Amino acid sequence: MVEQKHRILILGASGFVGNAMYRELLSFYETYGTYCRQAGTFGENQVFYQYRAETDSITELLESVQPTIIISALQGNFTALFNAHLDLATYVKRHHECRVLFLSSNTVFDARFTLPAYENDTPAPESNYGKYKIAVEKLLLEHIPAQTAILRLPFVLGVNAPLLLQLRQACKHQATFEVFPNLIISVTTADKIAQQVHYIINQSLEGIFHLASDDMVHHEDLFTEICEKMGGKMPIFKKVFRRNDDNYLAILPKFNKLPEAYRISVSEVIEECTLHQEISTLKQ
Repeated sequence: MVEQKHRILILGASGFVGNAMYRELLSFYETYGTYCRQAGTFGENQVFYQYRAETDSITELLESVQPTIIISALQGNFTALFNAHLDLATYVKRHHECRVLFLSSNTVFDARFTLPAYENDTPAPESNYGKYKIAVEKLLLEHIPAQTAILRLPFVLGVNAPLLLQLRQACKHQATFEVFPNLIISVTTADKIAQQVHYIINQSLEGIFHLASDDMVHHEDLFTEICEKMGGKMPIFKKVFRRNDDNYLAILPKFNKLPEAYRISVSEVIEECTLHQEISTLKQ
């Protein structure tokens, strides 16, 4: 892989997925990031900028950094975030060497629950989060289509994923953990997303990508298998039924697949989620 010279700005680099991308790209590109709340170590890092969409100007930030690649992994108030992306699109339209990678979500299909969704399927959001994500997708694809890549994410796990930390605590204290027995999902890990983003940047790819596992799993089965593989106590699974029959919140890659080395399966996600536990067991 021949690396190109880029100046990358990750909006939301202090978050779980954003920080995985920052760690992946740091050694290969001139990489900057933003953080929102407590400064901590980010405030001491001169390549991190404090940015809140509700109060700060994204145009000033972009003019200061002058990135060639902008990765948007922002969270926050939907109205403020949409307006920030509107200003972002205006900036990118004036800078033809600049490209945007927008991290979208499986929730752009959360009103469509009878089948898994592919890249070319018409989005059907039900939740406010899904409606926000598709609004930004449409904004970017309308204003800067040739400079945009839409990266839709499924359920994102990994050793240090917030949901996995919650699961381990539930196992430790035999507390309740919510599972959805008839919900079928696709999954990935933050580290795999970071690798995929690296490839997409280096190959200058555009369009819509579903950065999800090639296969699917029932939500309850996924977390049951993770717990069994970790060993030890099981949590108290609280079963939540939102619909009577099996329903899908799964996106799958089909028309815009990345090479085999950059894809992932459900079993590989489970392996990565339990790797830390296996190492800890071996050390005992």
